[in-house]
Order: sequence, then structure tokens, then C-alpha cells
Amino acid sequence: MERNIAAVILLLFSCQAAAAARAGGVRRPPTLARHYASSSAHRHRHHVTAAGDASDGGVSVPPTVQYETRRYTQRLDHFNSLPASYATFQQRGAHLPVRRQRDRHRPVHQQHTGFMWEAAPRFRAMLVFVEHRYYGESLPFGGAREAAFRDAATKGYLTVTQALADYASFVLSLKANLSAPAAPVLVFGVSYGGMLAAWMRLKYPHVVMGAVASSAPILSFYGIVDPYAFYDRITDDFKREQELLRRASEVVGRSLRCARNKGRPGIAETGISVWDIPSLLDNAVAEAAMTDYPTPGFLTPLPAYPVRSMCRAIDDRQTPAASSSSGNEYGNSSTTLLLLPQQVRDAMNVYYNHTGAAACFGAAEDDDPYDGWNWEACTEMMVMAYGVRDGSVLPPSPSNFTDVVDDCRKDTGLPPRPFWIETEFGGYDIANVLNKSASNILFFNGLRDPWSTGGVLKSISDSVIALVEPKGAHHVDLRFSSKDDPEWLKQVRVKETRIIARWLKQYYSDEGIAT
Repeated sequence: MERNIAAVILLLFSCQAAAAARAGGVRRPPTLARHYASSSAHRHRHHVTAAGDASDGGVSVPPTVQYETRRYTQRLDHFNSLPASYATFQQRGAHLPVRRQRDRHRPVHQQHTGFMWEAAPRFRAMLVFVEHRYYGESLPFGGAREAAFRDAATKGYLTVTQALADYASFVLSLKANLSAPAAPVLVFGVSYGGMLAAWMRLKYPHVVMGAVASSAPILSFYGIVDPYAFYDRITDDFKREQELLRRASEVVGRSLRCARNKGRPGIAETGISVWDIPSLLDNAVAEAAMTDYPTPGFLTPLPAYPVRSMCRAIDDRQTPAASSSSGNEYGNSSTTLLLLPQQVRDAMNVYYNHTGAAACFGAAEDDDPYDGWNWEACTEMMVMAYGVRDGSVLPPSPSNFTDVVDDCRKDTGLPPRPFWIETEFGGYDIANVLNKSASNILFFNGLRDPWSTGGVLKSISDSVIALVEPKGAHHVDLRFSSKDDPEWLKQVRVKETRIIARWLKQYYSDEGIAT
């Protein structure tokens, strides 16, 4: 078996949950969470039918992409010897190549891990997907969501350090079962999973020999990143249309207040639920910027370059100048009041209803009461992406860290630990820290992605490497290749392949393994 497995490529992932703005609370940074969620964990609008066949209109997937699902008995608590620590749960994983009956459905995250599927044969590697504890079907306390998320006592085992220990335990068990103790293991991750991949290499260098961290905002924490940077980057992406979108957002807000206070219809004529519009707009603008890919699709059906498409949708319904104000309470002509919300609707249509198949948009916030990410984001993963400056693409929302902490305390009933991640993994003076303590980490960031504002954007050493692409979006590098990929994206993947090959060559040399 040792000679048949040259490497193990391991994907660390979770079903990171959405965190849109909530009524009565602070603005939460939007994520790609709903798209990551497995169908068993969250309600997923875009049904996956079979290998290579998805109704999401995305990049085509080879029908040969198949896998085998297995379960690994995982310890509940890796760091204590209390009796409760010895409880176990079943952690889900997916393995390639397949040796027994083949599942014909695509694994979670498959669509945006195409690079791994395409690179694995070159490196004669086994491809393994491992689900994060408390997400999908990897649930402690009997596998029931209600039990796992009952209260703080049961949710308290959901931490980054526990998750990384899960992966380390899983990898060592897998290698032992395969009789492949010297097989190198390379971890991949995207977004939060990318953060986990980088931290896995830092904490368990004896278990994994390298990490590819795509769009991993490991610096997006208090005191390190500007809390306004996330929405500043989104504003840059929408620069050409920012004034129009900002004015449209202001009209939306005034219309909502009017509907609430005076019972007027406001902008209900647009066909969008009035009360959902602020979160819908925030979500659409942020996620269009994150997924501003040069080819169609993701797990939500989108056109290529959705930011451009949203701007074009606005251009197609240009607002007439309000030259003759009617003196209404909004300070705009009645024509402008009616037209701007229509432009908002047309722009949001690009994100929520590109195919035209949806009868209505629905709420932007599908808030699952058993959502693990809300717990993580309010206990230790407190990423700073809250503030919106005046003049931004969206209405201003001042950043107030005290309000964030208070809001999280109300959510969890516990005091947050906003500085723990920097304590555990480092963050301040990251260049010197990683130069002295790390090797074989590849960071990719696309500068159209607002999360790149918290990413590592400069190479730190010969083996801690940053690849930065000005035209890139959120983990675009790890998507399946397409004949329509631009040359810059092809070159990014060539560079990543060469870097991985160099790491493996050095590993085999150090271990005295013939290749």
C-alpha cells in the first residue's frame, strides 16, 4: 500500500453559516456559508442531481468525479481527561479513489475544489474530504442537531483547536490503516477552511507536510485589520456604480421607515418583501464581490463577473434627474423614488434570480437556530468585517467593537474571547512569526475578494508563499478549470502545481523515498 499512495491530499472544510445584518443587532460580516452547507445541515435551494450534473448552472464537472463516504469515530474532547471527554461522535469523510460501491452524488465543497481533483492523479494522491465537527452530519451527542446545540455546555466543544485535533487524529489513523506511515499529507482549505489549513501546518507540522490556504483571512481580527476594509474593498469593486447604489440604498431605508410608521406601501411594488430588502441588498452586493469569477456559476447560478452584470442591470434602468422636486418628505421627485428601488431589484436579480426560475427572492438571512458558525463567530472567530464608511456602496454603519462584544455575549451567554486566535496561532507581526516558525504554506488571494483585506499578501520566505491576483475573487484558484479561464488564472494554477511539486520533491529527498 505504501508504494501505491504517493501522497494524501486532505481538504479541511465546514459549513460556515451566513452572518448577514440582523434587525436590532450589529451588522455581521456576510460569508459564503449557505453555499457551503450540506443538504442535510441546511436548506439548499440548488439541488445537485448526480455526478457531473447540477442544476446550479455552474462550471461543468467531470462525470468521473466519484467518491466513497466513510465515518471515523472521533473523541469529543482531545485536551481533558474528564469522564465526559471520552465520549465519541461519528465524523464524516469522503475518500477518492473509490474501492467499493461508488456514490453518484458530489461531495460537499466539490465544485470549488476542482484543482484538487485535477491535480491528484499527477501526484498519485488519495483525495480525502473531512467534515468539521458540529457541521453537516459530524454531530456529537448522538448525531442530533438539537442535542449538539442544546446549550453552551454542549456547544462548548466546538472550537478551532478541537477541530484541528480532530484532523490530526484522523490523518494518523488513516495512514495507519493504509499501512502508509511515510506518505506525505498536504492540506487544502478555502475561506475559513483555508485558515484551518494554515493553522494545521503551524500546529501539527509532524502530521501534515504542507498547506494550501486559499482566500484565508487569518489576519481579520481585532487590532490587526481595519474593520472598514472589508466593505471598502466591496466599494472598490462597485466603484463605477457606487453613488447610484448608495442613493438607492438610502431610498430603500426611507421607504422602510415610511412603511413602518405610516403604513404606506413604500417599495412593495417592486415585488420584493419590504422588510428583507436591507439584508438582501447587503448579501447580494457582498457575495457578488466575493464570487466575481471570470466564468459562470458557483453553487449559486451566477453569470461571469456578476459585479459587472449588476452594474449593467442598473445602467439599463438609468434614473432621470430629479429636476422638479415634488416637495415630498424624501427630498426626491416621485419618479426617482419609484425608479431607484426598481434598479435595486434589477441588480439583486442578478444574484438571486439569474436564471429567472425563482418566484421570489426570500429572506437573505436563513438563520438556523442550530448554526455552529454563529457560535464560533461569537466565541473566538470574531473576524472584523463590520464597518461601512460614509460614501460606501452601502449605507454607513460605524464599527463599534464594544457593541459587537455585547451582541455576542447576548447570543451565547458567555464572554467572547476576541484575542484568543492571535494568542493561539499568531497574527501580530505575522511576517516575522511565520518566517521563524513556519514552512510550506501557500496563501492565495484575489484582490476582488473583500476577505483578501485580512489575507497574507506578501511572500514571507522561500516556502511561505503568497500568490496575489488583482483580478481574482474568493478562492477562484481552486475551482475546476474551464476552457474559458483567462490566462492569469491558468498561470496561478501552474504556479501552485509547481510549488506543491517542489515541496513533495524535498519531502521525498528528506525521507529517503525513491520517486
